[in-house]
Amino acid sequence: MSEPLLDIRVERKSFGATTVLTHVHLALQPREAVSLLGPSGCGKSTLLRIVAGLENDYQGELLQGAGEVAFVFQEPRLMPWLTVEQNIGFSDDGGYDRAWVAQLIDEVGLSGFGQALPKALSGGMAQRVAIARGLYSRPQVLLLDEPFSAVDAFTRMKLQDLLLQLAEHHGIALLLVTHDVDEALYLSDRVLVMDNRPSSIRQELAVGLAHPRDRRDPLLARLKALALTELQRAHVI
Repeated sequence: MSEPLLDIRVERKSFGATTVLTHVHLALQPREAVSLLGPSGCGKSTLLRIVAGLENDYQGELLQGAGEVAFVFQEPRLMPWLTVEQNIGFSDDGGYDRAWVAQLIDEVGLSGFGQALPKALSGGMAQRVAIARGLYSRPQVLLLDEPFSAVDAFTRMKLQDLLLQLAEHHGIALLLVTHDVDEALYLSDRVLVMDNRPSSIRQELAVGLAHPRDRRDPLLARLKALALTELQRAHVI
């Protein structure tokens, strides 16, 4: 196995008297996709923030940094007064790489919407803009915090396939928080099942399937049963 793109150990992360994470070791290989599954409040999003460098108050160490990291949130968080192009380029004065933005707009399937305002977009279209904005900085790792939970099931599947295509095309790694077991298994090379607080990684499930995947593959069904068993043991369900 090659040297990890990211390697971090969190011995303890607390908020006041409440310990959220304990003895968590997370390594991410180049171009790998990893999902975090676990109960609400167990620290999945906190772990993403630590990886992103947004949360530094923890006991542990960063053994290997991931370089440029970008974040895609549950809500698109688009600035309503900016166009699609401006939202992707983080600028309202034209001070961004217009050619790169145009390429990203085409890659996420929004050609012709560059001058549209967010109010003219559907939820799925807005999340495509958020993904393009995440790619704008050319990250090595894309962090995603339940990015598709606010859209309908069919849009969600289309966005999952789009994400995999973009990750492959740009050669980036993915670290995803989700509560959807099917989504985790469909997208990921590994799924990490986390305990209730104080949370650690209780089980790692390797998904030995190449992409593109068939959502009906029997292996995914067997892995789903294992994941649900671990979530039940963690008193999530």
